Amino acid sequence: MSEVDPPRPTGSRKRRRVFQACAGLVGLGTVGFGAYAVLVMLPRATGYAAKIACSAAFVTGSEPARVIEEELAAVGFVDVEFDHDAQTVQASVLGLARQRASHRRGAGCTLVHDDLPLALDLPAPPAPPRVDRAWPEGDAPDPREDPSGLDRAALEAALDAAIAEPDPAAPRRTRALVIIHDGRLIAERYAAGFDANTPLPGWSMAKTVTNALVGLLVARGELELDAPAPVPEWREGPSDPRAAITTSQLLRMSSGLQFEERYGPFGAGSDMLFVDESCAELAVSQPLVAEPGTRYAYSSGTANIVARIVRDRFEDPGAQLRFAQRELFEPLGIRSAVLELDPSGVFIGSSFALMSARDWARLGQLYLNDGVWAGRQLLPTGWVEYTRTPAPAAARGEYGALVQTNVGAPGQPEDRRLPSLPTDAFEMVGYEGQSVLIVPSRRAVIVRLGLTRAPATWDTDSFAAAVLASLPG
Repeated sequence: MSEVDPPRPTGSRKRRRVFQACAGLVGLGTVGFGAYAVLVMLPRATGYAAKIACSAAFVTGSEPARVIEEELAAVGFVDVEFDHDAQTVQASVLGLARQRASHRRGAGCTLVHDDLPLALDLPAPPAPPRVDRAWPEGDAPDPREDPSGLDRAALEAALDAAIAEPDPAAPRRTRALVIIHDGRLIAERYAAGFDANTPLPGWSMAKTVTNALVGLLVARGELELDAPAPVPEWREGPSDPRAAITTSQLLRMSSGLQFEERYGPFGAGSDMLFVDESCAELAVSQPLVAEPGTRYAYSSGTANIVARIVRDRFEDPGAQLRFAQRELFEPLGIRSAVLELDPSGVFIGSSFALMSARDWARLGQLYLNDGVWAGRQLLPTGWVEYTRTPAPAAARGEYGALVQTNVGAPGQPEDRRLPSLPTDAFEMVGYEGQSVLIVPSRRAVIVRLGLTRAPATWDTDSFAAAVLASLPG
């Protein structure tokens, strides 16, 4: 077994980093805070480092030095060790709060809990065969000329601006751009080290993958949107009010459950993603704070409840991945998709799906096509309309069923998320600037993937407006 360690700071830099880590333990001068840091805060940091580094190195294929400099910049006090033979990453802080993530081909990276090894024993689902045709059927060059009315110079200028770094102190790190119009790939751009085949994380765009899986199960008659959600914990008592929550209310972030969408060292959301054995457990255990259906509150926790509902339709963790591959990715020609699991073997449907930019565009095109692909109705008739219709509880018309919408407040369409874009636009949105924007009235899908830590450095609204201005009407 060979280990590849990242470059280590030496001398004063090493002492400074050790001091920073120690300060997190005793900076307030209390034993209580030090214990809290070791038991609660540090596992969040090391779990984040192990999981994110594992996916970046072994799914995306980035070099360890780049992973440390870019993906792990926010947790520079964490030591990470890459084992390329075992396909694992181990993270700790001064030997404390040690966490390990392991990569399995076809199932991505999973944090390892010794008492729950099941998620690491999965055969990789087969990828669909390559087709020697232009996108979307394949990935061969498109021999056709530009469509009439396309302003190629303006489109290329928009992509140039999107991938440029105007402020080195606050890098936007755009990694991939793909522009689809009328079902054709008409432009794409990649940063150095990434290409058309590179699987890149979607973060919360995974929620729309979860939406698609639910749609497939609804089409098979295995789930009912308006029936009480099949969550056993809510049916254990005779009068648990949570038993009335429907699957649709979970999809629309209107369950009424308490959940704090907060991450980082003080956020319980970090436990959900980077510490807990089950990503659904935290949200399932929360009490009601509002009547179901009356209050919109963005919650990755409820997305993970939905993902567990999907998982429970199958016999084992591998079956859920094979279902996604067979019923969703293979028909779309998606070859790069990786759905990552929590330690209990459930797809982390809030946050962890990776695909190439072209494959994210294929998923977007499916929704642009109203769930139809190559003449076949993959998603149920009316599913996309349901998905992009704002939840009744979303006052600004900003959220549908695991997608963000752009309708605006009732009677006030100008009060919308993306004011420069049409009101029929809807979007898969993810942390660090991930976006698959679908604009039916312009027959367009616009994909942007990156690693943008400073939100002010990236503006989807202005970028997409520039792209749409270059496209035929």
